[in-house]
Amino acid sequence: MTSDSPKQHWSTGEEEIMEATYRALLKHGYADLSISRIADELDKSKAAIYYHYDTKDDLLVAFLEFAVDRFEETIETETGEEPPEDLEHVIEKLLPLQPDEEQRQLQAVLVGLRSQAVTNGVFREQFTQIDERLAATVRSIVERGIDDGTFRDVDPSRVAEHILATINGARYGRVTTDRKSAVAAARVSLASYIDSELRRRS
Repeated sequence: MTSDSPKQHWSTGEEEIMEATYRALLKHGYADLSISRIADELDKSKAAIYYHYDTKDDLLVAFLEFAVDRFEETIETETGEEPPEDLEHVIEKLLPLQPDEEQRQLQAVLVGLRSQAVTNGVFREQFTQIDERLAATVRSIVERGIDDGTFRDVDPSRVAEHILATINGARYGRVTTDRKSAVAAARVSLASYIDSELRRRS
């Protein structure tokens, strides 16, 4: 699959820091995250982290890119040659109907980080790139479906943006409200949109 941002090569040390950051974020959230707490998860000194990253925000920007790289690698290994199934798989990965506790915590962390993009230009740039990469992933699947005749000849970019906007809105609602049925309703609506917009009629 294509993306608008090349994947970064992560050294072993960087990967260990990213994994420690992930664990610390799940435990403490963005507001209470510190380099010290990441170092505790890493079981190394703060100097080991500062060797790679100057500030906490620098580290978190790298963490966001790392998370998207890992997501794209998962999609590449788990999708096949059937665009409809591949599209459903991506949607389920991004917006699971019944997320486990870790998935819930991760979505809460990502929404918390995204909220920083309102006033933080570096975070805003990173989330812009993340959304562009996710849209490119969906667009690539739609394009494959058009090419093999599975999907109707539509504008892949428009469809990808609609799907991504629906997913982002539903994720935000899940994390910030108690409207428990909203995500299921959004998934049903999204499935209806995909059926009417993409499916060929016999």
